[in-house]
Amino acid sequence: MAAFRRIISGSLVPSSILHSQLVSIRLNSNLAAPKLFVSGLSRLTTDEKLKEAFSTFGQLLEAKVIVDRASGRSKGFGFVTYATIEEAEKAREGMNAKFLDGWVIFVDPAKPREPRPPPQPEPQPSETGFRSNKTIGWCG
Repeated sequence: MAAFRRIISGSLVPSSILHSQLVSIRLNSNLAAPKLFVSGLSRLTTDEKLKEAFSTFGQLLEAKVIVDRASGRSKGFGFVTYATIEEAEKAREGMNAKFLDGWVIFVDPAKPREPRPPPQPEPQPSETGFRSNKTIGWCG
């Protein structure tokens, strides 16, 4: 416990070294693009509420809550896109682990969408009206 107090009080690490380490961590941002992934959203959060919450950090180009196609309800995550990486970094620092619509949200760099494999064509029925199921055998 005493070592922990020394670290906190600064007696173990000079403040200039600690400050330079913090500055280097801040400048080595993980953001490669000005797009952020926001998770932990309430089911009641809309695009407008997301835009309102994140607009204070810079020029917001897009704020999108992802919804389920069938039900139209929020899936609990979304994306926000800023004009610059610096604005996105400010938003990430300012909104990560904060409350929005009563829920704690988490803000991370958005990852590029992975390419999906092309859809497989539907098997055609044979002349007898049966189709072959390669895992089981014949089914009708």
